[in-house]
Amino acid sequence: MKKLILLIALCFIVKVSAQQERTITTAVPFLNIAADARAAGMGDMGVATSVDAFSQQWNPAKYAFATQKMGIGVSYTPYLESIVTDISLLNASIYNKLNDQSAFAFGIKYFGLGEIELRQTIDETPTIVKPNEFSLDGSYSLKLSPTFSMAVGGRFISSNLRFQDGQQDSQAANSFAVDVAGFYRSREIAYNSFDGRWRAGFNISNLGAKIQYDEGGQQNFLPTNLKFGGGFDFILDQDNVLGLYTEFNKLLVPTPRDFDGDGDIDAEDNDEYNNISFFNGVFESFGDAPDGFSEELQEVTWSLGAEYKYQDAFMFRAGYFNENPNKGARQFFTLGAGFKFKSAQVDLSYLFSTSQVRNPLENTLRFSLTFNFGEEFYND
Repeated sequence: MKKLILLIALCFIVKVSAQQERTITTAVPFLNIAADARAAGMGDMGVATSVDAFSQQWNPAKYAFATQKMGIGVSYTPYLESIVTDISLLNASIYNKLNDQSAFAFGIKYFGLGEIELRQTIDETPTIVKPNEFSLDGSYSLKLSPTFSMAVGGRFISSNLRFQDGQQDSQAANSFAVDVAGFYRSREIAYNSFDGRWRAGFNISNLGAKIQYDEGGQQNFLPTNLKFGGGFDFILDQDNVLGLYTEFNKLLVPTPRDFDGDGDIDAEDNDEYNNISFFNGVFESFGDAPDGFSEELQEVTWSLGAEYKYQDAFMFRAGYFNENPNKGARQFFTLGAGFKFKSAQVDLSYLFSTSQVRNPLENTLRFSLTFNFGEEFYND
């Protein structure tokens, strides 16, 4: 019952926030949670960092530059750990290089909300439900030049959050989405006292039809998202490498607004908002904020991240993520570390919220495990 009250409260807070501050909300937001500890340790970023097994979420085009034949990654992220103990995000990814130019990858995400007891009275025998959401995806990446690659991906999404009420059976809401991504990695450049490498990337993810929980009911936008960013690797010597990165994100979803001009976002405004198609919504999202360009900028989140590697065996990471207070107020610092031994790598990350709005991942230790093996590929 405590968890049910919590979920209802969260939904109410989101709704009120959306009316007062025009915060953009979507269905299946778990798709945008940083699912691996390496990215989480650098301020939730990964579109322009070096390739790893978890690139499926951030930028699948990076797989074309992988240096080993195959990689497997698994991760575990507790959610709202300070309140409940059985809500978590599980993630697994695998990639395989076909040759030096191309690769394919598959991934799965499972967001479980644990067990919830439903009852009409305190004496009634409860009905146990286990709401959950998951996605299955695949991608193909190809080098178009020695320094640039692109990828396309597809994703099946299922959200089973409805509760059976005795009058109708609970049904999961399903949808399909696609990703389009690109990645640039320069050749190693010799400077005066160090070598360096530039990186840049973009990823348009979760581009697909709205998801609907009830037949004839409201259709909800997917978290269609544009990521783009860049970075530079300072190759100090053969043992020491420092990477500095930045990333920007924008939801390609329309801004809730007062369509009829009565000063309030009411049911009629919501109906008109819900009639916007996902395709039109992508283009409207760049210029529909009621306060103009200044509010459009507020809808862009940004992050800064750094990763130091010693002998490609020890990694230390730090990052900062910022979201405007009027659009969600997620602001936090992150720390991370990694250790690599032969073909296995263990990564950990920790989050410190700097916002008055508490982060559901605050004071949470995230964990991921990666295996790389097979033929080695040389990328100059």
